[in-house]
Amino acid sequence: MMDVLRPFDPWKSPLCTCPPKYSLHPYTGCTHYCLYCYATSYVGRRPSRPKKEFLRRLRRDLMRADPSIPVDMSTSSDPYPPEEMVLGLTRAALEELHSRGFRVLLTTKGVGFVRDQGLFGALMVTITTLDGQLASKLEPFAPSPSSRLDALASVDMRKGVRVDPIIPWLTDDFGQLKELLREARDSGAEHVVFSTYKAKPDNFKRMVLSFPDLAERWRRLYYEEGIRIGGYRYMPARVRYPMLRKVVEEALKLGMTASTCREGFRDLLRAPSCDGTHLLPRPSGRATNAVL
Repeated sequence: MMDVLRPFDPWKSPLCTCPPKYSLHPYTGCTHYCLYCYATSYVGRRPSRPKKEFLRRLRRDLMRADPSIPVDMSTSSDPYPPEEMVLGLTRAALEELHSRGFRVLLTTKGVGFVRDQGLFGALMVTITTLDGQLASKLEPFAPSPSSRLDALASVDMRKGVRVDPIIPWLTDDFGQLKELLREARDSGAEHVVFSTYKAKPDNFKRMVLSFPDLAERWRRLYYEEGIRIGGYRYMPARVRYPMLRKVVEEALKLGMTASTCREGFRDLLRAPSCDGTHLLPRPSGRATNAVL
């Protein structure tokens, strides 16, 4: 049984299309305090905190893990919260993984990865909006969108962005999403992952308290017209599909691969992997780049 390095299995979601991979989280909680965070439903809303004896547990797991399986760090608690600049736990984990030949995909809203380039194979940076004022409300302690783009542009590796979540009447304006995609492409992004906002009771409460003018429209869209899948409320497919199809097609026009995350639309998976693991070098040292 693995301890901190675990096979990625998001609650056996029937909509997950990720290839086999490990998930690794040096921290629990997340100091970025994003309003829409789903992980707070099971870990609470609290600052990033190092896992107890994390490195010892990781070293033990690595003795049993398969180096041919990629590691995604991290899928819920960000690996680059403000605390990382002091504690260096993510860097220490990357050094352990790198020394044993594991291929690592970094997924983050942080910018500390600039310091650690060379220790991981590919990068996905989450950017929900280019509007700095809106981002400061949605993601109050995460770096600004402009600083994330600057950091993305500064690293020389295969990389992409997650436009996640797309929030109706807030971050779903197609003109603004087109601009975001152009900025991402110009910063070197090769791949884009799109996902719509999925409501859970705790994150929905935070969202309506912060944007009361949208509360009734969101309630109608998610709780009256929407559907329940697992523990989430989704917008109806008739709303989600056209929204996602337009941005996927725009990303393809810009020369990037594109996919959706846990949406159930197989025809919108226009990349060798949904999550960006295809950007990683193969165990032989080659990287995949064919589009499905």
